[in-house]
Amino acid sequence: MASWTSIHRGVYSRRIASLHVRFADEDVCIGPPAARESYLNIPRIVAAAEITGADAIHPGYGFLAENAEFSEICERSNITFIGPTPAQIRQMGDKAMARQTMAEVGVPIVAGTDAIADPAEALHAAEGIGFPVLIKAAAGGGGKGMRVAQDSNDFARQFGMARQEAAAAFGDDSVYIEKYLARPRHVEFQVLGDQHGRVIHLGERDCSVQRRHQKLIEEAPSPALSQDLRERMGEAAVRGAAAIDYVGAGTIEFLLDEDGSFYFMEMNTRIQVEHPVTEMATGFDLVKEQIRAAAGLPLSMPDQPISLRGHAIECRINAEDPRRNFAPSPGTITTFHLPGGPGVRVDTHVYAGYRVPPFYDSLLGKLIVHASTREEAIMRMRHSLASFVVEGVHTTIPFLQDVMEHPGFVAGEVDTKFLERMMAERAPTQ
Repeated sequence: MASWTSIHRGVYSRRIASLHVRFADEDVCIGPPAARESYLNIPRIVAAAEITGADAIHPGYGFLAENAEFSEICERSNITFIGPTPAQIRQMGDKAMARQTMAEVGVPIVAGTDAIADPAEALHAAEGIGFPVLIKAAAGGGGKGMRVAQDSNDFARQFGMARQEAAAAFGDDSVYIEKYLARPRHVEFQVLGDQHGRVIHLGERDCSVQRRHQKLIEEAPSPALSQDLRERMGEAAVRGAAAIDYVGAGTIEFLLDEDGSFYFMEMNTRIQVEHPVTEMATGFDLVKEQIRAAAGLPLSMPDQPISLRGHAIECRINAEDPRRNFAPSPGTITTFHLPGGPGVRVDTHVYAGYRVPPFYDSLLGKLIVHASTREEAIMRMRHSLASFVVEGVHTTIPFLQDVMEHPGFVAGEVDTKFLERMMAERAPTQ
């Protein structure tokens, strides 16, 4: 098994380091806070692994987790990259290529184009698809480089802005166009593959409650799926992952339309932030399975299909102020009290006295609950949010409490525009 090295920001003292650094056997400074000088600096990360004798690197779920070059350099340095192969990362990282791959094996895709650069040609393609259309970065995801054009008059502006955002986020301004679905649900299937040719799925997560394409709440199973639809989507997810002989943990993400049609959106070739939802609902440790797969061991799951037990919900706790349009709220946490009890899990790196830096994602922790039914899970989440105390910075906890009380969420009647409508309801009238 791999020996592990914890890497942290050397600009901060050990007194305010993240929990994983404080608990690690060794820690190595890889640079100042700016990501390009630390977490995106491949030579420094590889050097940290080499000087500590680590034989594997787990890239987490951000920064270099889906970077094929990093995976290749690890391979050349005789360090195991705990994730898929460089070729698999590239094939699914290029969104246009991923769409083509899925279409070739019969996974439904939304009507769209390959990567396209000429504005006139792009407009012609958009008119052929039919407005509104979605313009998306070909080299990345996470909502960056993504713009909706409502009509031909609006297209040129949105096309240009999408390319600018894609270039800034991914160093590649390539974009493609696809049909825009007005009120879809975002449903993703957790897939796992090993080096022995086995590819399986561990059920779905409904990630429809999101803001600006960033997920805030995830749950499993999806309240929108019948057993027949679940089986068809799961089979399509496995077919798509098997088409590239996928190794490790990943997700096949679908858009589920109001009429029950589903379409491939993208594949994330990494562990997801919301992986605890599946872990709570299945009892399997996904990170452990990642490590097993990277070590050449077979997946530990039995051959029969995996069933989700009960219902799990995750809320992302961010250092943001919902009253100020979710502005980031860096600062020092003065009080930090976690909820607990049966069926309650908190994944976090912070504690009282921790300084929330302004340089990275605002996620403070993930609150996950599990119960026998969705109704019980919602009640457990309400109680847990009420018991979660964070002082010193603003958080999204009050906003998440409002979501848990909203009739639409309680009824399971959500889509990717749900939070926009909810916030419009809350907006003061002039």
